[in-house]
Amino acid sequence: MLNTGRKHLVHVVKYRWWWMALTTILLVPGIIAMIYSSVTYQNHAPMKVGIDYTGGTILQYGIEEKVTNKDLTQIREKLEDKGIENPYLQILNVNNDQQKNTKSEIQSIISVRTKFIDKDSNDGETIMLVMSDQYKNPELMSVSSVGPTMGKELFKNSLIALTLAFLGIVAYLSFRFRFDYALAAILGVLHDVIFVCGVFSILGLVYNVQIDGLFITAILTVIGFSVHDTIVVFDRIRENLRYYSKKMSFGDIVDASVNQTLTRSINTSLTTLITLLALYLWGGVTTRDFVLAMILGIVIGTYSSIFFCSMLVDFWNDKNKKQLAV
Repeated sequence: MLNTGRKHLVHVVKYRWWWMALTTILLVPGIIAMIYSSVTYQNHAPMKVGIDYTGGTILQYGIEEKVTNKDLTQIREKLEDKGIENPYLQILNVNNDQQKNTKSEIQSIISVRTKFIDKDSNDGETIMLVMSDQYKNPELMSVSSVGPTMGKELFKNSLIALTLAFLGIVAYLSFRFRFDYALAAILGVLHDVIFVCGVFSILGLVYNVQIDGLFITAILTVIGFSVHDTIVVFDRIRENLRYYSKKMSFGDIVDASVNQTLTRSINTSLTTLITLLALYLWGGVTTRDFVLAMILGIVIGTYSSIFFCSMLVDFWNDKNKKQLAV
C-alpha cells in the first residue's frame, strides 16, 4: 500500500535544485581536472593512462628487506636522475609461490613501470644499478612488456566496449519504459562515469595514479550496477502511476517511490561496499585502484539512482505539462 502522506525520509522533488547543486559540486572538479590533463599530457588523455594503453615495461625486483613508501620516493628520484622517464613504483605483496621461485628469502617486491624498453635500450641495466645501489642483492623476478601498437588496440577496444554498453542500455530502457526514462538513465550513467573518471584524473595529477584495463572493467561494472538500481526505482514509479495517478501528483509519486526503494538500494550498496572495502584494505596492491574505482562507482551510482535520475524524470514531466498547458 502506497503511503499517500508527505512524510518521507527523502524528498527528491521538493529539494531537487539542492540535488542539482550537489551534483554540480561532485562533477565540476573532475571535469576541470580532465580538461587540464587533456591539455598538459603529451597523449592528450583526460586521465593518466598506464602501459596497457601507451605501451611500456614492468620490471619486478625481489628485495631481502622490508620496503617503505619513503624508500620508493628515493628510488624514483634516483631513477629520474639517471634518465628514466616517469617511473611508476609500487610495493607488492609476497606470496608463497613467489618465495619458492626465488634464490633468496625476499621480504618485498618492487614493481617498476616505465616506458617501453627495447633490446637496444640500456634502461633495464640502469634500473638494476639503482636497485643494487639501494638494496643488497636485488633479484629481477619478472619482466613484461606491452608494445605501443598493442596499447592503442586495447584502448580502441575499450572504447568500443563502452559504446556498445551505452547503446544496449538505451535500447533496453526505451523498450521497457519510455524514451525519457531511458534518457534519464543514460544521463545517470554518464554522471557516474564522469565522476569516477574525474576522481581518477585528480588522483593522476596529484598522486600519479594511472588507469589500465582493470579500470575499464570497473567502469563497465559500475554502469551495470547503476542501471540496475535505476531500473528498480523507475519500475516502482511506473507501477505507482498505474494506481495513484488520479490521487497524487507525479512529484508525490516520485517521492513515494524513491522512499519505497530506498532501504533496498542502501542495503544492496552497503553489502557490496563492505566486501570492496575489505578488498581495498587487505587485498593486493595491484588491484587497489580497480577496487577504488568500484567503491566510488557504487557510492555515486546509488546517489544518482535515488536523486539524480528521479529528479530528471520529475523535471521533464513538469516541463511537458507546461508545454501542454501553453
